[in-house]
Amino acid sequence: MSTCIGLRAWCTRVHLPYSLTATRSRRRVYTTRCASRSDKVVVISGPTGAGKTRLAFELAKRLNGEIISADSVQVYRGLDVGSAKPSTSERKEVPHHLLDILHPSEDYSVGQFYDDARQATKDVLDRGRVPIITGGTGLYLRWFVYGKPDVPKASPEISSQVYAELDNYQKLDDWDAAVDFVVAAGDPMAKSFPTYNWYRLRRSLEIIKSSGKPPSAFQLPYDSFKEQSEVAAPNESGRDGMQEGQSKDLDYDFMCFFLSSPRLDLYKSIDIRCEDMLSGSDGILTEAKWLLDIGLLPNSNSATRAIGYRQGMEYLLRCREQGGESSANELFSFLADFQKASRNFAKRQLTWFRNEPIYHWLDASKPMDKVLNFVYDAYHDQSRIMVVPDSLKMKKDVSNYRERTALKAYRPKNRYFVTRQDCADILTWIRKDSLEARQPCGNTL
Repeated sequence: MSTCIGLRAWCTRVHLPYSLTATRSRRRVYTTRCASRSDKVVVISGPTGAGKTRLAFELAKRLNGEIISADSVQVYRGLDVGSAKPSTSERKEVPHHLLDILHPSEDYSVGQFYDDARQATKDVLDRGRVPIITGGTGLYLRWFVYGKPDVPKASPEISSQVYAELDNYQKLDDWDAAVDFVVAAGDPMAKSFPTYNWYRLRRSLEIIKSSGKPPSAFQLPYDSFKEQSEVAAPNESGRDGMQEGQSKDLDYDFMCFFLSSPRLDLYKSIDIRCEDMLSGSDGILTEAKWLLDIGLLPNSNSATRAIGYRQGMEYLLRCREQGGESSANELFSFLADFQKASRNFAKRQLTWFRNEPIYHWLDASKPMDKVLNFVYDAYHDQSRIMVVPDSLKMKKDVSNYRERTALKAYRPKNRYFVTRQDCADILTWIRKDSLEARQPCGNTL
């Protein structure tokens, strides 16, 4: 592949063996190495489908780096297509961390990610290599860069008490009643939690019982850094990136980049990417089927809330209820829902990172070699004053009237799934899946 093309996301279909018995150990042996401001850590983020995975991979090869994933779905074994995991060959060429560390039945929190990613960063630096953190989960990256709030850790007694208090609600699948219980205990924000996020609900109750305060009472380190940035440059709200003097209190010398494309191009790329994930015999529906087969339900935990998997599981359940029958229009409807959810997620990512002052925005539609050379040179620049050239800079907002009008009028135009005949193979597979689902199944968690 030529390096003189625009950055595009890789759509890989690599399936590692599913392990139903392996569990992830939370016990870790931590090194004594302390974080140092002289240690450079590269962070590459961007909306889904922008090409950040490829940029991180090529940069790691040049810098003798290792990649640490900041993706809330790539942590799960078996969820490869929908999370666009790096291929086996790529992982052999460049070491990757925080991939395939959990079974989909397990939950994973931002606090767990912080501990895991910070430890992985120390380990990479100890080996004399460059840590490159890449992913699009905004909260993960915010905590990773700025630090986590000083929230008290629950004692074993409190944890056991909280588990017992919420266990009956969970067994009865009574999420609303459990939320009301936590709200009454002192956290009104519990009403805004994602449905069936039992881990977050339990953690909220643990914090209340440990401190007498809800989680929202504890300030995030990010807030103070944002205030510091605004005070330092009160008339430069659109400024790109936090400079050296403003980030001196951070643990590392973070170099943060946000890679994106013009919005219309990004949406088109996302829609094609969703089609790619659906096509073939090992697409995202195969992985959604596996989640159902091991006893999970859509929207029941972190893995089954993930975009693509939730929609795929819901669609397959409807097909099973209909005896394995699905019309082409129903498949088109599922694909449209998947594409729309992905575009909306990208839009939320863009909104989130506009409020992150430390990121330098790069245009993914520019030739990859130019973007890569800029990041590589910036890493080796000793002045620590980074200025993105206009030729590579990405606008943070859609300010052009013509662009806004085009976005409002945008409708997906499928490349592969256009006619009923294009759906024939998948519909045949769904009928076969329904027959298998009615047979006794030996798959268990």
